[in-house]
Amino acid sequence: MNPDDFIAAARELVPQGKGSPRQVFLRRAVSTIYYALFHCLARNAADLLVGGPGAVKHGAAWTRAYRALDHGRAKNIHKEPAIRLLPTDIQDFALNLADFQQKRHAADYDPSKRFIKASVLQDIDAAEDLIRRFNSASVMDRRAFVAFVCFPQRQ
Repeated sequence: MNPDDFIAAARELVPQGKGSPRQVFLRRAVSTIYYALFHCLARNAADLLVGGPGAVKHGAAWTRAYRALDHGRAKNIHKEPAIRLLPTDIQDFALNLADFQQKRHAADYDPSKRFIKASVLQDIDAAEDLIRRFNSASVMDRRAFVAFVCFPQRQ
């Protein structure tokens, strides 16, 4: 799944121009924003740990690496001290992933929460920028990050 497609879908749910979209569209957009970030991380995990485009890869192994990503671990990874050694773009991705997951939970499970079009549009832009910056980081740093996310520290 392409994270850019999730961003495009979120934009389609929140049309530009005057007027306020229905809350259901804003909620779906907020949820979709989180999944853009999550699938960016999952794709990086599979590509960097098993093999990306052009690499000889076993489909089942790549899929296993993609699916190995745990939402809870991904949400809390920014708290690990080792993450502070990685570039700012990766640290920002980790911290915002947690924030966007909280927003997704509110969008999906809190019927009293109201969303504002302008804020959702800002979040779409922010997520798109986070993905771009994350993907621009070195392969070495992204590989280290996905290893921290996918492989918990043993005690």
